[in-house]
Amino acid sequence: MQINKQSNKPYYEQIVFGIKEDILKGILIPGDKIPSVRDMAALLLTNPNTVSKAYKELEAQDVILTVRGRGTFVKDSATSSPSSKQMDKIKTKLQEAVVEALYFEVPLEEIQSWVKQTIQEFGGEINGNY
Repeated sequence: MQINKQSNKPYYEQIVFGIKEDILKGILIPGDKIPSVRDMAALLLTNPNTVSKAYKELEAQDVILTVRGRGTFVKDSATSSPSSKQMDKIKTKLQEAVVEALYFEVPLEEIQSWVKQTIQEFGGEINGNY
């Protein structure tokens, strides 16, 4: 995972996305210990407060679990399901992306192709829903 310093996306959001992406790609699996806030900050050359904010967001989304004195671990996504608030957030982000694409007259087939490519990139099936 890397931080894109030229991106408009805040660093903590890039970390959240990067960890989720690593989980989907199988780089991180349930039970894996992830680096401490300080270690991750050193790896990414960023402020520990930024990493801490990302970890708090990931905990709020039920992606990771911090066990005092032991570390921070990847949770099993099969044991948690998205809340209605999380589902609304996902829907809003998807709607924003689709509106942006349609505004620039990207053909529907191209949008569908992008979605399929993204799903295939992460194993072809996400939770058996594709």
